[in-house]
Amino acid sequence: MHFLITAGGTREYIDPVRFISNASSGRMGFALARAALKSGHRVTLITGATALRPPVAAKMVNVETAAEMFEAVKKHFPRCDCLVMAAAVSDYTPVKRAKAKIKSSGRALTIKLEPTADILKWAGAHKKRSQIVVGFALEDRNVRANAERKLRAKNLDMIVVNTPAAIGVARSTIEIKGRDFGWLRVRNASKVTIARRIISRVEGLAE
Repeated sequence: MHFLITAGGTREYIDPVRFISNASSGRMGFALARAALKSGHRVTLITGATALRPPVAAKMVNVETAAEMFEAVKKHFPRCDCLVMAAAVSDYTPVKRAKAKIKSSGRALTIKLEPTADILKWAGAHKKRSQIVVGFALEDRNVRANAERKLRAKNLDMIVVNTPAAIGVARSTIEIKGRDFGWLRVRNASKVTIARRIISRVEGLAE
């Protein structure tokens, strides 16, 4: 299979030196890429800014902003068998980006934001019958209900859900739900173990 995997957080620039981002390390996406490669698959990895070492044998595509990630996904999606959207894409971006560094004035500063494109929803709407789309959801309440709603609304084949407690830690608990199978919980596992379980589930869907 050819896996298209996204990883890391995006940066939405306010001015040339300041940006809005999140705490995503990219470890989950990179672990997924390594797990897919180890299982004999081809991998294209689209990643935001990260200090992680690139997986050997993966085709790397480096991006910064949500818009750049969207363009990269649109470019590579038609040739993949499975898209796994593990990246933490910013939901909002500044309406205007200042051309020069904003000087400190001692006064309050208001920044107007607008929504970014919903990459996962676009993929769900444009996938071919043979393609598999896997989404990630970070939920802090009504975890399963919100994840199932996202699964249906974005036409996904599978969703992986965790809580904010999973950010930046070595081990975490995740839950997986497929369009055609029930909830599966992976408790207190390393990202390597979680990645293997996800790739294995995708392989099952492809059979």
